[in-house]
Amino acid sequence: MRQSLTLSLYFGRHFFAAILTVLTVLAVLAFSFDTVELLRRASGRADASLGLVLEMSVLKLPSLMTKLFPFAVLFGGMLALSRLTRSQELTVSRAAGVSVWQFLFPGIALSLLLGVFLVTVYNPLSAAMLSRYENIDAKVMRGRTSMLAVSSGGLWLREADANGQVVVHALRVAQQGVELRDAILFYYEGRDKFVKRIDAAVALLEAGQWRLQKAVVSYPDRAAERHELLTVPTTLTFDRIQESFASPATISFWELPSFISTLENAGFSAMRHRLHFYTLLASPVLLCAMLLIAASFSLRLTRRGGIGAMLAGGVAAGFLLYFTVELMQPFGLNGTLPVPLAAWAPTVVFVMLGISLLFHLEDG
Repeated sequence: MRQSLTLSLYFGRHFFAAILTVLTVLAVLAFSFDTVELLRRASGRADASLGLVLEMSVLKLPSLMTKLFPFAVLFGGMLALSRLTRSQELTVSRAAGVSVWQFLFPGIALSLLLGVFLVTVYNPLSAAMLSRYENIDAKVMRGRTSMLAVSSGGLWLREADANGQVVVHALRVAQQGVELRDAILFYYEGRDKFVKRIDAAVALLEAGQWRLQKAVVSYPDRAAERHELLTVPTTLTFDRIQESFASPATISFWELPSFISTLENAGFSAMRHRLHFYTLLASPVLLCAMLLIAASFSLRLTRRGGIGAMLAGGVAAGFLLYFTVELMQPFGLNGTLPVPLAAWAPTVVFVMLGISLLFHLEDG
């Protein structure tokens, strides 16, 4: 029997309402816990007012919701199917010849559409807000002043202290940022008073200093000085340079490919960003997999003792998702597995698990 459009839309509304309800609850909890954590971090910082903390919580919330979305589909699917089961509506549908795959199709289609929306529309907004959050966090909460930018014109670094600032530019980078080629260091007193400029063929970052080879130091009021080897102090470290890169979550899905290309052309590894990109591509299918898992735990729900078993199964499935994602990502980052495989593996595992459980539990 073919399922009618009216019945499909009816089931779809149930799935959508349940997913939205669970997502709202999870968002409120995430916002509350994150606000409390930010208040703890802000204690003792004069610049971190209550208004700023609330602003940071709001800016971070879309990113947190992105991580919670698979769990919202999982528990929302369980909620919708358990309601339909208890009201005997699924029983009547099955008696009329509707298979499990037919009444799950609206939920699967909805999950796929939500996943596409999440990646193509929601992600750019989330990335922009998270970027703003991280800028405030770095300035107010961590007190970091070094900044980094990578473009087709090369690498730009900035470090500042109470006396002034140093702006570093390099056309090419080697050893993941430890070695700069054709480097220029601009020294400023205060905010904008130029002090000197140092051009070097090679700049090597060592503990607490730059080691410059074939350096030329230019001053505004005296002759230039040439040095075969010159060392100048710096507060930058390899870890700080790596941390200064825009995190993958702060870059829009549409801008990630060009950013990855720019990063690799500059001489840096873009493995984290590439893994994030493929993970985003896999997320619509992952949401469908979560709905299949939800159906596997919900369709055999009984009136007595069923809810506890359903919740326990859902929690176990959530932990399995987390464990699988966390297990695969390091293999992708260190090159042990191809990045697409590391990103798609959790999704493939959950799809196969969901389909297998449904075939095992259901005849349709």
